[in-house]
Amino acid sequence: MQNSEKNAEGRVTDQCKAGKFILGITGGVGSGKSRILAILKEDYGFHVIQADQVAKDLMQPGMESYLAVVGYLGPSVLLEDKSLDRAAMAEIIFHDPEKRRGVDERTHPLVWKAAMEEAMAAKEDRVVIEAAIPSKEFRDKCSEMWYVYTSRENRIKRLEENRGYTVEKTLAIMENQVSEETFRAFSDAVIDNNGTLEETRAQIQALLEHIF
Repeated sequence: MQNSEKNAEGRVTDQCKAGKFILGITGGVGSGKSRILAILKEDYGFHVIQADQVAKDLMQPGMESYLAVVGYLGPSVLLEDKSLDRAAMAEIIFHDPEKRRGVDERTHPLVWKAAMEEAMAAKEDRVVIEAAIPSKEFRDKCSEMWYVYTSRENRIKRLEENRGYTVEKTLAIMENQVSEETFRAFSDAVIDNNGTLEETRAQIQALLEHIF
């Protein structure tokens, strides 16, 4: 494995010491990251971890993020059954950037800790972690990171067809995500996901042949 010895900064990574190749996948809403994950799992035996699902799991009653958020925002974000009232929490952090930062600071480290524990415990030596937000923290945990690129037009079309999103809703989500330049800056390679499944599969094959 070319990148199993050193990461982009030339440092030997902990996951590689453990015999793991960890691939990061990132990209904007509607870019088709799920297609990439399916190919990596089905064709190449990768263990798949989705950061958003890890985050949701940790928000269940009694879990680490749940306790951190309730401790920070107070009982007003709880429903009668003590589960998290996500709508109430969203309302608070949407109108208060400081509260949003506070929630992020408390939950993001917990999500990455859980994701890496799952990666290290996986029986597969190839692991892919998908997260919509690229960051130095995410990049540093990966042997390599890929950005899934899809045009705005195709993203809007896919979200309308697959999730029933309106154009207005999709554009509003896009406006709150990082720029394409930021995605590219954190990534080692770009997958153009505008074409057919076979075209996407060929790009993935070529990238993996370069690594392994």
